[in-house]
Amino acid sequence: MTSSEFPSPLYGSRLKLTLFLNSDITHEYLLWLNDPLVTKYSNQRFLRHSVETSTAFLNGFKGTNSLFLSIRVTDSNAMIGTMTAYLNQDHQTGDMGLLIGRRDLWGLGYGQEAWNALGTWLLETRKLRKLTAGTASENLGMRRIMERFGMHHEATKERQEIIDGFPQDLVFYAKFRS
Repeated sequence: MTSSEFPSPLYGSRLKLTLFLNSDITHEYLLWLNDPLVTKYSNQRFLRHSVETSTAFLNGFKGTNSLFLSIRVTDSNAMIGTMTAYLNQDHQTGDMGLLIGRRDLWGLGYGQEAWNALGTWLLETRKLRKLTAGTASENLGMRRIMERFGMHHEATKERQEIIDGFPQDLVFYAKFRS
């Protein structure tokens, strides 16, 4: 699959997923990436993000099967977050990631809706046989999103990363196509 095969946009009930474009690298987007709360559970927290670094990240998806998507509220078209899906067609697997940058929208179900839309499309339409994702054990919001989507705990890397000065387990989840 290439990004040209992604049905941009892919709709949920309140949002749509579109291919991330250079024009999505806005001042607000850079504020999210440089916000320690937004990136608390991401290794992006160790980087200082700029237009140049964000453009380089986006360009890394060109010519690959993987996806970098913007999450937009359908009514306003406002971008509220991003998703990644690193796809391996040889193994028919995908590893998903999610960032809701708009902190004022945390806890309102947008992350779940985006996750369900992309995960379902990858499993049912693209016929991937397995989806995976991981997060820090203390990231309960992300763990709930994965579990509500029907993913099961697959593995734990004990005390793998340092978050706020303390070792944290990384937990990995998976879901197979039925």
